[in-house]
This record gives sequence, C-alpha cells and structure tokens, in this order.
Amino acid sequence: MASSRKPDQKIQPSVFLANIGQLLTLQSASRRSGPRRGPDLKALGIIEDGAVLCLGGKIVCVGTSKDALCDPWLKRNRKKVLEIDCAGKVVLPGFVDSHTHPVFVSPRLVDFEKRIEGASYEEIAAAGGGIRSSLEGVRKAGKRVLADKVLDVLRDMAAFGTTTVEAKSGYGLTVESEIKSLEAIREAASLWLGTVISTLLGAHVVPREFQGCSQNYVESVCKEMIPQAAKRKLAQFVDVFCDQGAFTAAQTEQIFEAAGQHGLSVRAHMCQLRETVLRPFLRFNPASFDHMDHVNEDDIAQLARHDTVATLVPGANYFLGLREYPRARRLIDAGVPVALATDYNPGTSPTLSMPMAMSLACTHMQMSPAEAIAAATINGAWALRVAHRKATIEPGKDADLAVFAVEDYREIPYWFGANRCSMTVTHGAIAYP
Repeated sequence: MASSRKPDQKIQPSVFLANIGQLLTLQSASRRSGPRRGPDLKALGIIEDGAVLCLGGKIVCVGTSKDALCDPWLKRNRKKVLEIDCAGKVVLPGFVDSHTHPVFVSPRLVDFEKRIEGASYEEIAAAGGGIRSSLEGVRKAGKRVLADKVLDVLRDMAAFGTTTVEAKSGYGLTVESEIKSLEAIREAASLWLGTVISTLLGAHVVPREFQGCSQNYVESVCKEMIPQAAKRKLAQFVDVFCDQGAFTAAQTEQIFEAAGQHGLSVRAHMCQLRETVLRPFLRFNPASFDHMDHVNEDDIAQLARHDTVATLVPGANYFLGLREYPRARRLIDAGVPVALATDYNPGTSPTLSMPMAMSLACTHMQMSPAEAIAAATINGAWALRVAHRKATIEPGKDADLAVFAVEDYREIPYWFGANRCSMTVTHGAIAYP
C-alpha cells in the first residue's frame, strides 16, 4: 500500500443518489431511544427504488426516486448536482467499525505459525509473542510512519463501505509512544474523508519492564497517559483489556475512575479469555464491552437494562481458530444491544472488512443478515456515542453511505471473502473509489 500525504479531495457540494434498488434507511418504526435491541435490531426501514439527496455533507431528502425528482429545489439545481445512478444497487449507511487497533508496524507472522502448530493465545504471549511483540516497532517508529500506516488502513476500510472508525493506541505502552500513537491517529484522520474516534488503550497489557510491579504501570496510565491525552484532546475514550494476563477488575476500576476525572468516556475488552463479573463496571456508564465470549446469565440480565453495547468481534474467534463464538443469539434475545466490529489488529484479527465480520456473525453466531447490518451500523454508532449524527439515512444526519453492487441486502454477508462495495460516500464526498 503506497501512502499519499495528500488529503482526500473528492468533495461535492451536493450529491443525488437515485434508482436505488433497496435503500436501507435503518429508521425504526418504534422510535425508541437508545441502541437497537431485540426485534428492533431487524428494522432496516427499506425503501424500494429509493433516492437520497445530500447537501453540504448532510442528508436533506430521503424517499423514492419518483418523489425526489419532483422536488422543486432539485428541479432548479439539477445541473449543479453530482447525480449517481445506482442502477438497482443496495444503499445503506456507511459501516461504523467500533473496535480497531490500526497503530502498528508489522504483522505478527511468527504468532500465526505458532498458532497453526497448536500453541494457544496464552502460550504465545508467555513465549514473548502476542501484544508485547508489537511494542518495539511502534516505540522506534516516527509519528509520520505510523500516521501513514493508519491512513492507508482508513482508506482501505472505506473500500469495504466503512465510513466511521474507532482507532485505539495500545502497541507502545510507554507514555511517549502512546501519545505518539494518538497523535498519529489524529494526523491520519485529518487527511481522511471519514470520521475517526480515538481511544487511549495504554492499559492493553503490562509491558515487560513493569513485570512484577503492574500497579506501578497502572499509576503511569492514570497519572500520566490519561491526563496528557485529555489535556491535548487526543482521545474520546479510555479502554482497558480486563482479562487473565492483562489487568485485574480492581485495576480496571482505578483506570476508569481516572478517565472520568479527566472527562473521558470508557469502554473495555471484557470476557474474551475468561469470565469477568461486569456488574461493578456499569456504574461508570461504559459505552461498550467488547469481545464478550464468556458472560454469565446475571450480567446478561444487567446489560439488558443498560445502554452499554456488547460489541462482538467474530474475526478474532475465526483467526484464533476457536470453536466457540460469542453467544450473540442469547444476548439479542435477552434484550442486550449488540454491535459488530472487525477488531482489526496484527495478531488476532487482521481483517479490514466489515462485510466479513457480518458474514461470520451470520454463519457462526446465528445473527440474521438484518441484525448483522444494524449491528454494523447504528449500534456501532451507539457504541461510539455518535448515533445522533451517524448510521441512519434520514434528514440531518451525516451523508455517510455505502453502495453495494447486489440486488438484495442479504447478499452483503452472503458473499464472504468478496467485496461487493462499489462506492463509499462520507460527509457527502466520494471516499471510494
């Protein structure tokens, strides 16, 4: 991937998409506030032979092509509008990839081979692989190098229909390299047409130099990383990997407390490797708990009463060769709001494709195609707290759209390993191709 430092510049003051075979507005008839859950997760708000008019980066008109062409404004200004004939294709809100780790230098190929040979996640980490093996590259790399790599990733994600990305730090694990990683994310975001939400993941694992004194590292996260990230407005969220081999529940609560004191929201990697009791963390109003492979029934009932989103990342289960996947069906049927994300990272989920994550959710987690689309769009937006402006196609929302060269929305997760996205529009600008 050859990087370009030139900002993406395909901005149009007005865009009109017409002749849409299926326009998935994601508007729900129930109009309940909060993330989608239960039957509402299947509400796609489909308009056949649809049309969307976008002005100044916002959606201003949604309906049928026939009605849109009768609009007085469009009649007067049609020559000034970039008109896109969708020729019966499917159009939906741009995907919201709410869990990614894009700031790294090299793939972890040794881990890949060891896993094929039968080594477990924990065994690879104990042998010096895993998250810690990515630290040296990030610590040594210049900010420009990291920013270029992140920008390449963002542009590649747009080719799969993604318009909003949550981007974590977490592969430096020193104050200097974590701040550098967040700076690289901000620089890349300034050159991309889409939207990036930054997350400080200084609490990814305890680095080697703090082995045996993990509490000292937690103090560094709380008293140095979080204050600096907040003061410089480099992050909207603080994340913690709370699991065996990473950070304890008590340490996670301490980090959450520090985040709140500095005005940052929280989210967490939870229940990936082992069960962790979630109830104590709900007082921090976390935006999402991610992975969620091992969740007890009491916590499922608790989550059903909160707006904390369970973000599932089946790409990690697939790439790790696991037989078990998160119990999406159980969570959804209990009323827990569920989102899908790629978990793009060099060790456990090196995929840029939200359609692939959706396909895995359908085939391995018994989610319907409609549920997978809502989880990959509107609930991802709720997991990032941007649902007020993202992930439904209705007047006033950001003009973030994905056009797929299929006749039926169910084909998007059906054609696994293939990319049917033919165009991506972000803030009314063509981000792909």
